[in-house]
Amino acid sequence: MSEATPVTDEAAIKAVDPWSIPIDEINVSDPMLYKTDTLWPYFERLRKEDPVHYCKESVFGPFWSITKFNDIMEVDKNHQDLSSVGGVSIGDRPPDFETPNFISMDPPKHDEQRMAVTGVVAPDNLSKLEPIIRERAGKILDELPVGETFNWVDLVSIELTTQMLATIFDFPFEERRKLTVWSDLATSTVATGGTMPEESRREGMLECLEYFTNLWNERVKWDPTEHYDLITMMAHNPATQNMEPMEFLGNLILLIVGGNDTTRNSISGGVYALNKFPAEYDKLRENPRLIPSMIPEIIRFQTPLTHMRRRAINDVEINGKSIKKGDKVVMWYVSGNRDEEVIDRPNDFIIDREKPRHHLSFGFGIHRCMGNRLAEMQLRTIWEEINKRFRNVEVVGEPVRVASNFVRGYAELPVRVHPR
Repeated sequence: MSEATPVTDEAAIKAVDPWSIPIDEINVSDPMLYKTDTLWPYFERLRKEDPVHYCKESVFGPFWSITKFNDIMEVDKNHQDLSSVGGVSIGDRPPDFETPNFISMDPPKHDEQRMAVTGVVAPDNLSKLEPIIRERAGKILDELPVGETFNWVDLVSIELTTQMLATIFDFPFEERRKLTVWSDLATSTVATGGTMPEESRREGMLECLEYFTNLWNERVKWDPTEHYDLITMMAHNPATQNMEPMEFLGNLILLIVGGNDTTRNSISGGVYALNKFPAEYDKLRENPRLIPSMIPEIIRFQTPLTHMRRRAINDVEINGKSIKKGDKVVMWYVSGNRDEEVIDRPNDFIIDREKPRHHLSFGFGIHRCMGNRLAEMQLRTIWEEINKRFRNVEVVGEPVRVASNFVRGYAELPVRVHPR
């Protein structure tokens, strides 16, 4: 496999032996590794032989791969030397269509903009959202075609997370699938290995901006002490109320993707993992009280966002390697979550781990995922409702995965549900 040109043929990439090629030719940014689920031995080799690995040539430019748990954690917390400015995906965004957002900022602006929207996931608001999620999850599950094969991704994972997004944005409910479309457009960028024509992607993003600008113009008139949706929060907070249009779009996309792709792919990933490890499904059926510990294990095992990128703003040393100012540094959460030196039997899905929250999927430091508790609550609630209704959600075919080096996702997961 050339380090400069991603392999686009699935059979060809599956035929490559990652243990036989020169270590300096390994390029874990190829999106086809994720579509074919063949990434694991590449990262295993890097963790063992070159945990801070320099890829000198790729379609995304040269970059450093950080692949071990503890190194990733240290990089994530070091925003003094390693900056998020410029974007968090491995590739650079087109300079004429930049959409800055608070995850791509450093303090103090990052802190101010993040604080403007954290109220939506405050404990009091989560307690109000939980019964809504439970009611909607139950309705979605009750309408599934029992005895028929269907796409779990579409009917359950996307539907539940999109309904939740519509709620926290106070978005017109009947048009909620627009949020899914915009989320998919945002993550289809060439910066993550996407293949959608840039013109089409931009057209969709500008449609998103126009729609939300109209909502913004309404919410400016609303009382922020009575409305707790994300748009009203931004429209009335000094840190966000005067954003330029592209910055508004950038923060919208961040919140949509953060609330959609991550949770929806963990919902699908949990079903797939339980089918791959049927003894764990037996445990769950016998003891539903394991659901709270199963949820962080799903999030670890799936790792819905494979990486986050930083750029060195000072020379810095990471695990004995000298990183120069200006270098790209990529934290591969998907690798750190399988680090054998930190996590026992990391390639196994184990729903009763002793420390299930010991994972990297939410990040560390100032950029730690602000919606982590909301994501866990959605997953816990949907699994409690699944367990009430179904003896088994059976995967009846191979999943269709997304070709992206950023979102580790599912496009299709064929299943049948079996009632209790």
